Amino acid sequence: MPHYFKLLISFIFVTTTLQSQSLSSVIIDSTTRRPVPYVTVQLNNRGMITNEEGRFTFSYDDDSSKNDTLFISSIGYESIARPISKFTDSIIVLRPKTIELKEVIVSNKNYTPGEIIEKVEERIEKNYYTDFTKKRVFLRETYQSEILKTDYTLRKSTIPAFNENFLDSVISTFPKKNTYYTEMLGDLYGNADADNQKLDLIKASEMYDKDKSLDVEILEEKFNQIVKANVKSDSYFKIKSGWFFGTKIDNDALGDLLKEDIDSTDTAALNKRSQDERKQKEERRKFFSKYKRETLGNLFENLPIFKDSDYNVLFKPRRYDLSLENFTYLGDQAVYVITFVPDGSPEFKGKLFINADDFALIRMDFENTEPLRDFKLLGVSIKEYLAKGSVLFAKGNDKKYHLRYYDVIKGIRAGVKRPLKIIEKNKHVKGRRKQNELSLKVDAAFGNLNHYELVVFGEEPINEAQFEHFEESNKVLPTYMPQYDPEFWKGHNIIEPNRAIKEFTSEAELPK
Repeated sequence: MPHYFKLLISFIFVTTTLQSQSLSSVIIDSTTRRPVPYVTVQLNNRGMITNEEGRFTFSYDDDSSKNDTLFISSIGYESIARPISKFTDSIIVLRPKTIELKEVIVSNKNYTPGEIIEKVEERIEKNYYTDFTKKRVFLRETYQSEILKTDYTLRKSTIPAFNENFLDSVISTFPKKNTYYTEMLGDLYGNADADNQKLDLIKASEMYDKDKSLDVEILEEKFNQIVKANVKSDSYFKIKSGWFFGTKIDNDALGDLLKEDIDSTDTAALNKRSQDERKQKEERRKFFSKYKRETLGNLFENLPIFKDSDYNVLFKPRRYDLSLENFTYLGDQAVYVITFVPDGSPEFKGKLFINADDFALIRMDFENTEPLRDFKLLGVSIKEYLAKGSVLFAKGNDKKYHLRYYDVIKGIRAGVKRPLKIIEKNKHVKGRRKQNELSLKVDAAFGNLNHYELVVFGEEPINEAQFEHFEESNKVLPTYMPQYDPEFWKGHNIIEPNRAIKEFTSEAELPK
């Protein structure tokens, strides 16, 4: 999967008019003048969340009146409720709310942190939907990859073309840093089990620098030529990397690697290729939908309100040191703020924000304290060094709390330091079966940073029969964009892209 990025251009706030039926702004703290992330913006029971830069764009239909009230609320701030027509500035200021501790303590029993968490767990079934639901979701994924090290030693090559110059050209083909963006809107059917999910894709996009893949195609063509010139058609390959076994690959299994060009007058061959391309496109649709469904399933399965969550503070509180940090407000609702740190084995640290009246978890901030995975074996290493984010819930008209926003960043580093041999063998050649050999010692390291932003715009319960009855269509493929297009999601409410996304431009689009 390609990942590419380039940061350009300056940042501009755009405030559209009421006639265009949308409102764009940035929300800042009145004291610090800094943007306030994760603010809820609501109109006529439809909600939006500001991004990490405090920005939002809210689209509304023609049925909305200029006198309809827009509600803006965030934990620890005074709420704002004004007609849409009053929001004429591109900046909205939130004021921190004064906290009267005595008022909270008088109206609520003085619980310990452990007792508060027990009550949260007791009321999960009452406060949340935990069975099958249908959800309208928007998911943005940002993948950033980096090549940290690409050292090798060429020990032996019996094919002259496979030399150090060729290997250097292979390494230089891949950019040191790449970024790939993808966004999707759809309806997700499922429950708390990651495997019990179905996805109805509505629209999707992907953004990366497609132009940078051309070098890879040139390299592949060169590699094909080398293989065709030096390898027998009925050969097979033995790949050894110092493990206790080798891997055998038949020549035919190389697929496109040895694919011949098609004669333009060969109608049968052209029809077959056309059929293959249609099949590949269909497979890509299925793969894209499957991948997004699995990603969403894993995100929902890891919500802190479910027992199998990695963020298991509610269900295993004894594994953490808990402290009641203070009280705050979400609008007029009192909120407990509980900090947690792991007691013993490395887990997560963070904060829980819990409604003091109905004991619903309304927000969780978390970050790992040590690497979650640190694997080393026979020259292969994998370290999951980062997992941090925030989960926000909001109460709906049905008196249930619904996931509103899920933001998580995960970081992984991987390395390979071991020998590698590719041996060509041919059982039809008399004498020695071994034909050619390429032997290397590889020392490479890679880093990946993945950012997931999930917004839920609506959730309603369904039964298992409705879930089983729904069938995925797999008709949607992502639209490729060489640069950010603000018109692509026009008419849909999504979380605003950050500055890096808006400034992305592939090198092919740059002026020469």
